[in-house]
Amino acid sequence: MNYGDKFNIHGYKHNGDLYKVWDETIYLDQTDEFYVFANNKIKVTEIDGRSWRTKEPAITFYYKKHWFNIIAQLKRKGVYYYCNISSPVIIENNTIKYIDYDYDLRVFPDGSYKVLDENEYEYHKKIMNYPSDLQKVIEYELDNLIKKYKNNEVPFDEKTVKYYSELYKKYKSEKNKKIS
Repeated sequence: MNYGDKFNIHGYKHNGDLYKVWDETIYLDQTDEFYVFANNKIKVTEIDGRSWRTKEPAITFYYKKHWFNIIAQLKRKGVYYYCNISSPVIIENNTIKYIDYDYDLRVFPDGSYKVLDENEYEYHKKIMNYPSDLQKVIEYELDNLIKKYKNNEVPFDEKTVKYYSELYKKYKSEKNKKIS
């Protein structure tokens, strides 16, 4: 992968069904722990055919071994984090793939946070028969994610998001120069 490469994103459910597609994200970097991508106002298509566009720039951290991904949304009022409990990411054929396990963690600029979609998790756990080992991993990783946030670990520290935001701005500026 090279800086500036374009990828699609495919979110699946435990039963293998594709449930959401994002049409473009830009590769910025990777560490031993995660890949970093960025996008702005991209089209998202739901499995029922509905589509919409994201509203602001976002830096996403897709983890290689942890069961979550973290989206830093760069809004006017500050950085909001939307964290998905999901399988570790697989990247193939310029597509980022993961299984979404329903739980989400929303972190607000004022420091508060909220666990979302508990009912969706309970519902899918039953109808898709999540094995007990998987349930333990999901619950452990949700706790791990909350601890990561409370301890101000990467990428919940301001410095990391700022660095990648600047890198994305540089990419967009370079891209605009090539066009003109």
